[in-house]
Amino acid sequence: MEEELKCPVCGSLFREPIILPCSHNVCLPCARTIAVQTPESEHAAGGGGGDHADKLSLHSETDSGYGSYTPSLKSPNGVRVLPLVPAPPGAAAAPRGAGPAGSSLTCPQCHRSASLDQRGLRGFQRNRLLEAIVQRYQQGRAAAAAKCQLCDRSPPEPAAVLCEQCEVLYCAACQLRCHPARGPFAKHRLAPPPAHPGAPGGGGDGGGGKGAGGGRKPPTCAEHDLENYSMYCVSCRSPVCYQCLEEGRHAKHDVKALGAMWKQHKAQLSQALNGVSDKAKEAKEFLVQLKNLLQQIQENGLDYEACLVAQCDALVDALTRQKAKLLTKVTKEREHKLKVVWDQINHCTLKLRQSTGLMEYCLEVIKENDPSGFLQISDALIKRVQVSQEQWVKGALEPKVSAEFDLTLDSEPLLQSIHQLDFIQMKCRVPPVPLLQLEKCCTRNNSVTLAWRMPPLTHNPVEGYILELDDGDGGQFREVYVGKETLCTIDGLHFNSTYNARVKAFNSSGVGPYSKTVILQTSDVAWFTFDPSSAHRDIVLSNDNQTATCNSYDDRVVLGTAAFSKGVHYWELHVDRYDNHPDPAFGIARINVVKDMMLGKDDKAWAMYVDNNRSWFMHCNSHTNRTEGGVSKGATVGVLLDLNKHNLTFYINGQQQGPPAFENIEGVFMPALSLNRNVQVTLHTGLEVPQSVKQPKQPSN
Repeated sequence: MEEELKCPVCGSLFREPIILPCSHNVCLPCARTIAVQTPESEHAAGGGGGDHADKLSLHSETDSGYGSYTPSLKSPNGVRVLPLVPAPPGAAAAPRGAGPAGSSLTCPQCHRSASLDQRGLRGFQRNRLLEAIVQRYQQGRAAAAAKCQLCDRSPPEPAAVLCEQCEVLYCAACQLRCHPARGPFAKHRLAPPPAHPGAPGGGGDGGGGKGAGGGRKPPTCAEHDLENYSMYCVSCRSPVCYQCLEEGRHAKHDVKALGAMWKQHKAQLSQALNGVSDKAKEAKEFLVQLKNLLQQIQENGLDYEACLVAQCDALVDALTRQKAKLLTKVTKEREHKLKVVWDQINHCTLKLRQSTGLMEYCLEVIKENDPSGFLQISDALIKRVQVSQEQWVKGALEPKVSAEFDLTLDSEPLLQSIHQLDFIQMKCRVPPVPLLQLEKCCTRNNSVTLAWRMPPLTHNPVEGYILELDDGDGGQFREVYVGKETLCTIDGLHFNSTYNARVKAFNSSGVGPYSKTVILQTSDVAWFTFDPSSAHRDIVLSNDNQTATCNSYDDRVVLGTAAFSKGVHYWELHVDRYDNHPDPAFGIARINVVKDMMLGKDDKAWAMYVDNNRSWFMHCNSHTNRTEGGVSKGATVGVLLDLNKHNLTFYINGQQQGPPAFENIEGVFMPALSLNRNVQVTLHTGLEVPQSVKQPKQPSN
């Protein structure tokens, strides 16, 4: 965190920090040093300062405030600092800390220039939060440094007293043992240990030992010294007082309560910190992985060297000169891998240290109870945290090299080929076996979802994947997906079926081996609702698309969301409302059935339509098998689709309505219903196929 508390100009801890318009901070004394007077203000001020104006004309905002100055100073942090230009003779002295009117100040970090108004440097707000954190940091560092000077323990115990005559710090045990209050030590004066280095007795901060929080005087408005901050101007992103609002400068701005905005920005900063904290945790784990990788590379490198030496020693003397060259190649390969990993470790360590310092600083800021001071820096701090999080781009926490050495030595050639002997390095190989992520593979209804990934530390490129699925009946595999994604959902499968799935990866070198086969079982029974996307526009759906009615007196069709081509399926429809003896129709249909007339009037639907007294079966507008017994409010109509026997059967209140309605039906069917505004129906699915039914009613002549 210490780097966050250092001035970019002087390199020391901040003293009286001020906030520049670009949101960076700088010490007030350093700000006086780097403030320069613009050429325009120089001419306007004196008229005769030709020499001075010439010197100032070297400065240009287009070069970020630095490029045109030949003489410059360099701070301990390596930041170039403009020299202070002397004022022309006869110019009035500006108040301390004010700076000359018309001067400009260039931020030493982002190089943005800011003009000073009549208030000079007093126009920049004081960063009281940063100042308090620096003070608390100095106190903590001083307290940590006050250790017993005679302890033989490691680390030494904290000092309890300071002998002003001996100028030695003692802990309680060492003071009793080495500095008893008798004999020649009786007249020595023992004082408390210093709170700051070089300041025995504590204190030293002029604040009576008050903390950085509630002990400070409440901040007052920079423009109205007698008014405390009470509101926050969202437009200007600055705390304001009531007098600022009354004078009209912020009258039309979006102004909110100071406390509310304080809490809101604290929450935003905390949320952003969570992301950086997670990345820092991953970075620590990644560093452990890299260090293990170093050891593996070392071990594998030694193994390859041993194998190479064994092979070369087994060859004739002609191989001796070539052996040294091959050893050099292995060494270079190992050194290259080690260098890459060390570079990655150093880079990751630097990023982690920066992120950790920023986190510690932000946590100290969050501890503060000064809303206005917090809001002065919160926007910039939130952006910094978000930028820090974005720096951990995808792939940043993955090793750049593998511990494996892709080198093979062919020792079989004839003697005349020895002089051409060299490593065969596989620049690109086929991808390895993908790993199925079983915890993410699942089934729902007649859909299956599969997920997979490549093994860790795999560096062979992958251009895509091929997912294969069998037919659910032990048949051959077929390709169902080819692409770069590692997650795929296949819809429209058979219910109550077992499917086998496997995946393989491919690249320009070829297709890799298959993964292990995963077995997926689709649902025994179908769960579905009415489909709003394919329903007629007059259909009205409610109750999570399980209840249907209609806005029209004409019959309109609505389909279910499931499609059946295999197995036995049963669902029921409960009649919630039945007025004026309408003729609702229940059954199955193709996806392209006509939606603006009764179900069964075209060749794409098979239905039973029923009134309050009797029912008929209908397909291609052909009416058959009139059966006594109708429906009323509270009735239940059951539909049994048996695609093993290829027939369709209907039930009313648990009793079969007539014979099997249609036979020899083949293809893909969807549950279907037609109704008008006099009927309301609720769909019930996921039902077991009825095992026993009452004797069917006989059709009437």
